[in-house]
Amino acid sequence: MLDKLFTYLQHPIVVKALIVGVLISLCSSLFGVTLVLKRYSFIGDGLSHVAFGAIAIATVFNLTNNMLLVLPVTVICAVLLLKTGQNTKIKGDAAIAMISVGALALGYLIMNVFSTSANISGDVCSTLFGSTSILTLSTTEVVLCIVLSVVVIAIFILFYNKIFAVTFDENFSKASGVRANAYNFLIAVVIAVIIVLAMNLVGSLLISALIIFPALSAMRLFNSFRSVTVFSAVFAVICSLLGLIISILAGTPVGSTIVAADVVAFLICCIIGIAVKNRASSH
Repeated sequence: MLDKLFTYLQHPIVVKALIVGVLISLCSSLFGVTLVLKRYSFIGDGLSHVAFGAIAIATVFNLTNNMLLVLPVTVICAVLLLKTGQNTKIKGDAAIAMISVGALALGYLIMNVFSTSANISGDVCSTLFGSTSILTLSTTEVVLCIVLSVVVIAIFILFYNKIFAVTFDENFSKASGVRANAYNFLIAVVIAVIIVLAMNLVGSLLISALIIFPALSAMRLFNSFRSVTVFSAVFAVICSLLGLIISILAGTPVGSTIVAADVVAFLICCIIGIAVKNRASSH
């Protein structure tokens, strides 16, 4: 099996897939901690369904690079979702559900009515659950992913203190002079970028797993924001690599395999966390 793995690693397409997978998982985990703590975990679902709808439109118009349409539409919806979620009449979870269901339904309708593909069900399934598209990424797509990932990581590092403040106590942050609305806007835009990047990796229905599982797993073991963030990043990278390698060797769907690795690792973290707490209480 090791010989088979080393043989695959000699192919540039596999190396590209591993690089993209690691970067996307890393970016998702960094901002996933913030979303989980702000109780906005399912923003990934809402925006991923918006991206699905945009991809459906791009497919109908035969756009050679659907990123030109999908990215701006997803970013705009992220901002609208943030504004709508702050509305007293429409709470955050309701806004996410509204946008999520509406975009998903419209996307599927558009693909059925206007698509010229002979395999609509296959196209929809691969978009929703991921496919082997990550193994067919062009050099341009890989470079774009690397650039956007570096920008996302740089934003997180540069604005770490502000993001930390907005995450834990937004009202106090505003009182102390932090422009909380501006940083919420920044977080929403960055999450939208991450969602679009992750579409090729796990599909639109499984994107939330990349955001939620690393953060929740880290919270089973650590208490401080920094420790949770660091462990979440390590967790995400390891699970992504493991999932990709298993997928390549076993021929299983990429997205589902990565999420399965996340689920198993999460259960292991839960068991370790319970054991540590029981041991501490016994002393």
